[in-house]
Amino acid sequence: MEDAASAPQPFADLTPHAVLDALADAGLYGDGRLLQLNSYENRVFQVALEDGGFVVAKFYRPGRWSDAQILEEHAFALELAAAEVPAVAPLPLDAGRIVAGTTLLGTPPTLACRGDMRFAVAPRRAGRAPELDDPEVLEWIGRFIGRLHMVGRKQPFTHRRTLDVDTLGRQPRAWLLRHEVLAPAESARWAEVADQALALAEQRFAAVAPRRLRLHGDCHPGNLLWTPEGPHFVDLDDAMTGPAVQDLWMLLSGDPAEARRQLACLLEGYESFCDFDRRELALVEALRTLRMIHHSFWIAQRWADPAFPAAFPWFGGPSYWSQQTADLRQQIEAMSQD
Repeated sequence: MEDAASAPQPFADLTPHAVLDALADAGLYGDGRLLQLNSYENRVFQVALEDGGFVVAKFYRPGRWSDAQILEEHAFALELAAAEVPAVAPLPLDAGRIVAGTTLLGTPPTLACRGDMRFAVAPRRAGRAPELDDPEVLEWIGRFIGRLHMVGRKQPFTHRRTLDVDTLGRQPRAWLLRHEVLAPAESARWAEVADQALALAEQRFAAVAPRRLRLHGDCHPGNLLWTPEGPHFVDLDDAMTGPAVQDLWMLLSGDPAEARRQLACLLEGYESFCDFDRRELALVEALRTLRMIHHSFWIAQRWADPAFPAAFPWFGGPSYWSQQTADLRQQIEAMSQD
């Protein structure tokens, strides 16, 4: 944690004036009203414009994605919008400090920078949390994800990351140990159990050999807004290549019987647009394992950002790592069952 804690704070210079100046560089003029929206990874602001409209400006965390990776995210969002899949796409920027290469993917310029801070702008879209206990809502969400995956299958990502055991499991495990993030008394025990869990996750992936496609990647209820017209995604920041089940399993909750009911409703809608290989259901516990390990890595890497110690004050102590070890043991048990 020492390396992370001593790193420069990534958004220290992003004052309200800096936000408004950046937007002005890109041809959008705010009237001074800003509302910071909930986002740990990036900094996101609702901005009122002089012409009376509103936009949402996203300032990307420095060093997380390359320009090419961000532009692939934008191109995917624009492709979804062209196919009338309700995901919020970035607006074209007509002036200012446009990042070089923003039109190489055949899209209008959508990524700009001010200093070392890159940003994009999107229209404001309202909505509420979906009612995931309603079968009709789940079926509608399933149709929506099926439509998204139909587009996702048309071509591959070139620059976005791929969901696999190495990228989301082994590399984060190695980073945590190398940077001595774990409490010393828990380090060896956690590392051993993590190795066992990752070996089982790898076996699951090898046995299923899932088809990989372009995904939303972080499809949990917080990234899904509901309107009278149905659901829409507001963020493709974690768009990746992976198996279709990645965009389904995080919407399931409750006891096993309830999760099965929810899954049946999701798939009822999904399969009206896109076929689903049910062998991928064997990957759910492997994907949960990867998410657990990667989540610890994610917090540790961003500890220099004051938002993270404030949001995760319980992170990093012996009790945290002891619980993580216990949770991974449960994952080993779950993945050992057929």
